[in-house]
Amino acid sequence: MQPLRDEDSSSIHHDSKNSSIPSGDTSVWADVSPLLSAACTDLQEGQLINGDNFNLFAAMSALEIMDPKMDSGMVSTFYSIDEAIKSGFAPVPVSSDSTVNVHSIIDIMDHLLACEATWHMGHSLAQTVFSCIYVLRPERTSSQALLHSYCRVIRATCRAVVSVVSDARTNEEEDLFTMTYGLPFSGDEDAKGLLLLNAVEETICRQLRACKATRRRVLEDAELEPLQTNPHLEESFCKALLCRIRFRKHFLHALNCMRRPQGRGLELARKHIAYCISELDSVLESAEFLRLDIVENGQSEIDESTTASGRSPIGFDPTLNKRLSAPTPPRAIKLLSWKKAIDYYVKLLHNLDQICVFSLEPDLDVVLQFVIQFQKSRPDLVARAHLQLLLVQDGKLYGRDTFLTICARSLALDVSKNHGLHTNEYILQLNQLMINLLKILCANTPWQRRKLGKILNDWRVFHVQMGITVGQMLQQDSSRASKNGDKSVVILNHIYGWLDEQINWVAIRFLMLGFDLDLYSSSEYCMVYWYMYIILWKLAERARFRVLIVVNTEERKAKRNKSRDMAREDRISLWVLFLQCQTCLAQGLAVMIAALRNEGMCLKSQGPFNTENEKFIQHFELLQKASLPEYDAYESFSGSTSQARLDYLPKYEYFHDAQKLAKDIKVGYANNPDKLAEVRGLEQVAERNIVAVNLFCQDRSLKVSFEFTHHPYFATAVVRRS
Repeated sequence: MQPLRDEDSSSIHHDSKNSSIPSGDTSVWADVSPLLSAACTDLQEGQLINGDNFNLFAAMSALEIMDPKMDSGMVSTFYSIDEAIKSGFAPVPVSSDSTVNVHSIIDIMDHLLACEATWHMGHSLAQTVFSCIYVLRPERTSSQALLHSYCRVIRATCRAVVSVVSDARTNEEEDLFTMTYGLPFSGDEDAKGLLLLNAVEETICRQLRACKATRRRVLEDAELEPLQTNPHLEESFCKALLCRIRFRKHFLHALNCMRRPQGRGLELARKHIAYCISELDSVLESAEFLRLDIVENGQSEIDESTTASGRSPIGFDPTLNKRLSAPTPPRAIKLLSWKKAIDYYVKLLHNLDQICVFSLEPDLDVVLQFVIQFQKSRPDLVARAHLQLLLVQDGKLYGRDTFLTICARSLALDVSKNHGLHTNEYILQLNQLMINLLKILCANTPWQRRKLGKILNDWRVFHVQMGITVGQMLQQDSSRASKNGDKSVVILNHIYGWLDEQINWVAIRFLMLGFDLDLYSSSEYCMVYWYMYIILWKLAERARFRVLIVVNTEERKAKRNKSRDMAREDRISLWVLFLQCQTCLAQGLAVMIAALRNEGMCLKSQGPFNTENEKFIQHFELLQKASLPEYDAYESFSGSTSQARLDYLPKYEYFHDAQKLAKDIKVGYANNPDKLAEVRGLEQVAERNIVAVNLFCQDRSLKVSFEFTHHPYFATAVVRRS
């Protein structure tokens, strides 16, 4: 860049009196417009200005682009923590009045709870938990045991959450900031926080017992110093503090117990979770006492407050760490209210409790069904990260069983004598594919569907390659291997068939998640259910083949006087019937919607921008790349649905077959309430669609729409008069 001319340089300065902001002792305001104009004239396309005190980040933060998230700027009340401390912004003690001091500490605890929940929901540590100066500099509060120990435990809890999310590597799917960006996040003293908090809890418990005792006993206990000076408020303050302290303590214990290898700490974690939920109830009950002297705020303002009392907490400044919040211009955030934070933690604790009660059975079918059922409650990131780390540890299921063992168990095969299989290249690849699948299933719904669609092709390529190798091995003379008792080829062949079942399971999961994400319009239901029918039929066929393998293996065991696992046979047989029920429903819905569409009673998939073929490709391109099905899917769909007519619908028994299957399945799932509820939903869908078919076949003037009132993936036809 060329140097500025003297006249340009001299024109930069102007009288500071004309500035709306007065000049300081060491600074003078200057007009930089001529400098900027000269720089713009001299800069070539693609060039940027960079200096020691001027860079892209600073420039973007200074410009207003009319976006509240980007225009938060770098203006702060204080430009450093030391400046805030010197100004008395976070005094220690919080107040010289002991009553106000205790009340203020409770407000700090409540606001930290709201900050922590907001951080879990996707905002940065710098603008949430670490916006508290007492948390940033806990050494300042060493003389205040209550506040000091609580802040130490808060820091330890944040570190535990960052650890589990980082180890699970699930932070990429969310907006959770696990990077600390220079915050004083690690501290050896934080590990002692629980010990200090236990001592504080014991002291407050003694004080509470003293409050409930006679006045004489209180006076005799000279060593016991009250929390504050008003004896009428002492008991209520003790209760309000104890429930908050105990929740914080048990929550950290629960997180630590759940991280123990191979699920050894789950039983103890459940106890801590139960305590946490109980203490949160007590926290809610304390709100009435804490709001007794609040008269200036309305109820709506109190409900949106981040503290139980409705007061603003002391010692918090979300702008203090803006320069550390992220390598992009900082966001303007809104903290969750205190009540919403409580609701978040109640949901989180129930999700963690679901994980703790899981039986850790080494059965892949059980694992997959548990994960799907767990995801129905829409768990947040922290709970899903714990589930992933429980399922996959050291490349094994629960850190105990290899995926070869799990796969062989699904087929009732014994691989204990075939040690060479564990180092087989295809088994090693299968192990990695299964690990990736379980991790994906623990992700949020959009991320999960996107990743499932992408891994389908990986599974298919692996399946084809393994099929070629296994076919060649079967053609070779295996008599010597048979004499030595080596059944590796037979086992690999069975695993090859089992792989096809898993590919179709991933495909149907991919299709069903589209309903959860509202990706399908009502005019596209016909093609969606047709595709679901194709995949479900193939999945049921492969599952039925697995039943034959299992039954054959168990019968041979029985002949050798070995115990026969009838429970496994029954479970897989029920799974096959369940798939057949869903297949009948999908086929029935596809034919019914196609007939309605052909008769003009239902909208076709038309639009000014996309043809039906283009929409078909958009929805199912990833499935077709994985050769699901292996023929031209759209041509088959068009040919099979174009001839459907309402006159033929009563002759089809799809919904009747689904209804009969559902009644049979309900008996088998009598002891499984979640599965039983789903089967009842399928039965209701079949029953109502039978009635709907009879109605609109008799009266073609009826208006038909579709609702998902009984099942999230299978629609019910609703008939109304036009």
